[in-house]
Amino acid sequence: MPQDEFIQESYCTGNSTFFSLYVYNVGFQTCNSNHTWGPGIRNHYLIHYIHAGKGYYKTGGQTFLLTKGDAFLIYPEMEVFYYADEKDPWEYYWVGFHGSDASTLIHATDFSRENPIFYHCTSGEQIRDCFLEIYQSRGNTLADRTKMTGSLYHALSLFIRDSTTKQTKLSTSSYIELAISFIASQYSYSITIEDIAAYLGISRSHLFREFKEHLKQSPKDFLTHYRIQEACRLLLETSLSIQSIANSVGYENGMYFSRIFHQEIGQSPSEFRLKNYK
Repeated sequence: MPQDEFIQESYCTGNSTFFSLYVYNVGFQTCNSNHTWGPGIRNHYLIHYIHAGKGYYKTGGQTFLLTKGDAFLIYPEMEVFYYADEKDPWEYYWVGFHGSDASTLIHATDFSRENPIFYHCTSGEQIRDCFLEIYQSRGNTLADRTKMTGSLYHALSLFIRDSTTKQTKLSTSSYIELAISFIASQYSYSITIEDIAAYLGISRSHLFREFKEHLKQSPKDFLTHYRIQEACRLLLETSLSIQSIANSVGYENGMYFSRIFHQEIGQSPSEFRLKNYK
């Protein structure tokens, strides 16, 4: 057996720039003690997860020893060199990726250019399974690429969930922005204030204080106003029935919707449509 022989399975894709996150390549290797790569650079992000054995990763004047359960990241255009341990060579799984979402997602993890290592991944086996799912989904059809990207998002979400240094509380403006975004996407369902608070990970009383301080109204009033404004738009722009509009803005009971509408607008939905519809 040649000294540099190793077990390798890999797959490379073409660029998929219509995705905000896309897979460049994916694979896994069981290396022998002489296997090295570099020094060199990559033009994309590349994560390796160590499943067994040991190895060394050198970049930025630092050398990192990695063992089972660790991961290392190669940043685009960052010179690196890595090699297997002589006595206990590593086995690793990797995925290369890029896209407009990539840097934002990586920034939310414990990876950094100064310390591109993630030691003792809590979700290590799940991460490995995600990498395998990407490999098993390999292909050039839109369905293949979409499935690969989905598994990549899942893997990165595990790194984010397991991070320790980047978990900071949201600012007040972020709470308000996320609450409004949630309402804008979910108002047509029967969501409650408790649902909004749970989405943000805060208590109902905390949510109430944020809205009163910064929007001068309660979250319940904001949600009601948002729904009724959408109802007004539908009354003027469509020929949907009152009950259909009620359902479309999150009210299953048409009579209750009409009562809330009258409280907000000063007219019934039918009167509003008759006076304003063109």
